[in-house]
Formats: sequence, C-alpha cells, structure tokens
Amino acid sequence: MRAAIIGCGYVGTQVAQRWRQQGLTVTATTTSPERLDELTAVADRAVVLTGNQSDALQDCLADQQTALVCVGSKRQASYEDTYLQTAKNLAAVLPETSVQQLVYTSTYSVYGQHYGRWVTEATPVEPVTDKAKVLVAAEQLLLSAARPDLKVCLFRLGGIYGPGRELARIFSRSAGQTRPGRGETASNWVHLDDIVGAIDFARSQSLAGIYNLVQDEIPTVKALIDRVCARHGLAPVSWEPSQPSARPYNARVSNQKLKAAGYTFQRPTFESAL
Repeated sequence: MRAAIIGCGYVGTQVAQRWRQQGLTVTATTTSPERLDELTAVADRAVVLTGNQSDALQDCLADQQTALVCVGSKRQASYEDTYLQTAKNLAAVLPETSVQQLVYTSTYSVYGQHYGRWVTEATPVEPVTDKAKVLVAAEQLLLSAARPDLKVCLFRLGGIYGPGRELARIFSRSAGQTRPGRGETASNWVHLDDIVGAIDFARSQSLAGIYNLVQDEIPTVKALIDRVCARHGLAPVSWEPSQPSARPYNARVSNQKLKAAGYTFQRPTFESAL
C-alpha cells in the first residue's frame, strides 16, 4: 500500500510515522527544500512540490492508493495559491492517478457566525472572510472530484494542540493582556493524537464525505484561558466588553457524525493537556 502526504508538516509528519509503522510506503512533500532531510527520516521518499505544479503533482500521485492533503499557508503566501490552486490541480490530476482514498484537512471556521449555536456537517457554510471563502471553494472542488473508485473524506478541524503546541504556550501571549469582548465565544479544539487517529481511521474505513474533527469538550474562550493561566501560573487575562470581539465566527461544533462512524476519541477533553 502506497500513500502520499501533500504538505507534510506538523500533522503530516506524525501521520507518516504511523503509516510507515503499519507497513505503508510513504511519500511526503514539502515546499521547503531545507526540510528534505527531516522528512526523509519519517517517509520513504521526500519531494519538494508546490500545489501549482500540476505535472509534478500527478507524477507524485501516479502510483499511490491514498493521498492526504494537509497544506498550510506560509506567512507570505496567498490563500488562493496555497489552497485553491492546489485543489484545482488535484481535482484535475486525480483521474490520471491510482488514488482510491483522498483525505483533506480543512477548518470549522467555514461555518461562519452562528452565535454559539451547535453546527453539524449538514449546517450550510457561511464564510464571512475572504480566506474562509477560499477554503470553502477548495473544499467544493475536492468533494466534486469523488467518483465510485475514489473516496473523498474532508475533515473540518478545530484548533490544533499537542506536543510543541501546548495550550500554555499558545495562550502565554495573552497572559496579563486585555482582550476585547467577554470571551464567550465557543472554543473548538482537537489534539494532534486525534487528528492522526481520525486520518488513519478514514484511510482504513474508506470514509467519504464531510466530518467535523473536534473534541467533546467545548468551553468558552474565557473559561479555557482562565484554566490554562491558573494551572501554569500565568497572569490572568482581562476582558473589555465595551470592545466587540473581532472574531468573525462562533459555533459549537458537533463531532457526533465521526463518532457514529466508529471513531473513538483518544483525548475527548482537555483533562490530560492542562
């Protein structure tokens, strides 16, 4: 079994290690030549590749059975180049490859503003920023590439935390600061272990369609920051209700569809991470 990971960064590196342990032959791609040695240590083959190189993308995927796409936009790169162009080229070249399972990581922010109400995969997306609109367009392109011999599974992820992205490290920048609003927006997160676990589950079970990938526990932003600061001795964060929050989306994201498919979360709460 062969698998390619397009955009082998924080998530992809861990998936590559798991798949190799399971006996898969893994090809990992990066846009950064300086990461080739790092990826060679976790994959059977490492390739420098950008999403706008359609011929190279087709060559990379030609003999693969599984493709994981978890690209991320670098600071100076446009969302159109990173996400939309990659999706367009993937949709174009996939029929010329042997890929039977495509897994794509997106984000729950595409749901938009729901004022803290629950959303499911059946909830219409309402992107409110230009970046979110690009992400929705990329999702639609890849979902439209599905066919009887190609399963397309799309995960909408919460905020990612895990080794190297600990909550204390993430929120230390806010410690002692005053933030706008009341901190009452929903805080949807998912641990790296469950991202890797769900991606592997999608491959082994040939999942198709859209699945939310967030843990069970969804506190408010204020409640989570308060807990993290108290646990790690960080200065508390103050809130200024007279200044409205600039966050353009607020929803409580349901993970029931993924659990109903048979996936069991390893880290359903923050208990072991605080």
